[in-house]
Amino acid sequence: MSDFAKILILGMVALCLQACSKPQAEVEQEKIVMVTQPINQQTQLQSYAGEVVARQQTTLAFRVGGQVTERDADVGDRVKIGQVLAKLDVKDADLQLNAARAQLEQAQAAEKNAQVEYQRFQQLLPDHAVSRSQFDAIENQYKAALSSLKQAQANYAVAQNQTRYNQLLANKNGVITARNIEVGQVVAAGQTAYQIAMDGEREVVIGIPEQVIHQMKVGQTAWISLWSAPDQRHAGFIREISPAADQTRTFAVKVAFKNSDVTIQLGQSARVFFNREQPDLLKLPLASISAVNQSPYVWVLKPDNTLHKVSVTMGEYQHDGVPILSGLTADQWIVVGGVHLLREGQKVKPVDRENRPVLIKINSTHSATQS
Repeated sequence: MSDFAKILILGMVALCLQACSKPQAEVEQEKIVMVTQPINQQTQLQSYAGEVVARQQTTLAFRVGGQVTERDADVGDRVKIGQVLAKLDVKDADLQLNAARAQLEQAQAAEKNAQVEYQRFQQLLPDHAVSRSQFDAIENQYKAALSSLKQAQANYAVAQNQTRYNQLLANKNGVITARNIEVGQVVAAGQTAYQIAMDGEREVVIGIPEQVIHQMKVGQTAWISLWSAPDQRHAGFIREISPAADQTRTFAVKVAFKNSDVTIQLGQSARVFFNREQPDLLKLPLASISAVNQSPYVWVLKPDNTLHKVSVTMGEYQHDGVPILSGLTADQWIVVGGVHLLREGQKVKPVDRENRPVLIKINSTHSATQS
């Protein structure tokens, strides 16, 4: 092979190598990534929506069954102790009362006759005018008549009570919050007719998610704000925490007002605020976290716009992020999204959530954002 041919072949090889290097240069182009700084959870307040309710509530029901003939109270009415709220048909009760009265009169007459006979035999016994067995029989008849009289008296008292039980009376001062009966309806004994919110202290019922219920304690301080007056805040405290979750998988928490004299209407919407009683914690979006072999990590942006993998310790997942217990500081910039596609030392072009370039000052411990 001539020297000219060798030179030609070497030139072609050089051109091929140069052509093959162009795609590699394109791969090494800087990738645009979105970055954010951790949020300091300590500066945030927890708040939950709730409803103002009475601290004490009671349900009212007839002690006997029957048909409702009168309904004298409705939802929202203020009632007092002893006020008649509803009545049942008394016809059957009156018949039972008349029957019990007749039985009582019969028992009284039988007892009187038995008593007279017993007294007569009692006078004849010392003179041996009657035998001892005859006296004992008369004495037993008198005792049986006396027992029948007591039974008739008790039946009559029960019938009288049954007649009075046909009226439903308020047992506390308060406001009716629920009504479950109508005129003409047949109700059973013990069936709830009304619900009354008693006068006195008010509180707010809120629902706490299961992932944060362990942070709540009875007696914990809270602030209550009514939606009708958002600029006013009332001091409160947790009075009761439900031991079990309801159908919505939340735990009912009752927050009482520290000032029991505060005037608040039942059913008002309110929001309860809690200060976090925990050390400073940082929080990141869920899209910032990745893991290898169940070891979570994040990509931290270095001053030269390269990436560095940092292992972190996480807390319990929340609906808007995840707490970081260790591994980060609040002034670091963390990559958000696509973290599984990045690698150590990769050169990137960082932007913030508003698509503005991010520049980290090397001579400062804090980072700055420039647009």
